[in-house]
Amino acid sequence: MSLYTTGQMAKLCDVTVRTVQFYDTRNLLHPSELTEGGRRLYSEADLSKLRLICVLKSLGLSLDSIKGILESESPNKVLLLLLDEQAKQVDGEIREKQSQRDAIEVVRKSIKNGEIVAVDSICDVEEMMKGADKLRRTRKTMLIVGIMMDVVQLATIFLWIFKGIWWPFVAALPLVILAGVMLVRLYYGHTAYICPECKTKFTPVIKQFIFSSHTPKARRLTCTACGHNGWCIETYAADGI
Repeated sequence: MSLYTTGQMAKLCDVTVRTVQFYDTRNLLHPSELTEGGRRLYSEADLSKLRLICVLKSLGLSLDSIKGILESESPNKVLLLLLDEQAKQVDGEIREKQSQRDAIEVVRKSIKNGEIVAVDSICDVEEMMKGADKLRRTRKTMLIVGIMMDVVQLATIFLWIFKGIWWPFVAALPLVILAGVMLVRLYYGHTAYICPECKTKFTPVIKQFIFSSHTPKARRLTCTACGHNGWCIETYAADGI
């Protein structure tokens, strides 16, 4: 039967000698034999046990959890339960990291597009992330209605030009104008803006909203809280219209 010293065990499992000794003090791994001089010797079973401990440790399990598995009458069942819980925790961490990655991308794009002057508070990023999906849905609705308006308008213009039938254009024009006004009201009612200076989320007066310079994700406005005039980040207005 092969026996291994502490140093050999450490080398075979790619850990330090101190780690092997530490597992002994934590009652995870005891030597099978002790020489007269007090030297620890480990068996093949001990080596397999250490390898298992290292694998479980690499999966993120605590030493207490590992000890419970090793001492259990049904180690496989206990291990599966612990791994299930560990998987849930890792999944949560992945979602959190992905959320952080998405937030980083939002800020990067905003800075590249010149839509944000300074982000010195995480609140700005959080607000942008919360409203991003809802704003996309609002913009999608506007796009669909806008395309329908264009189709109706073009169809009536073609009838007028090629068929000489003008009355559909006249009849549809007020409806197209009304739909346009409703779209502006929809967009205005579902958007708010974050001031880069005081971090206040505000809704501008509709006149300023309509005539201000803007990009797809920012608008040059005057903050209603601090009076700062500059590019404000567009976000979703929770209350809507």
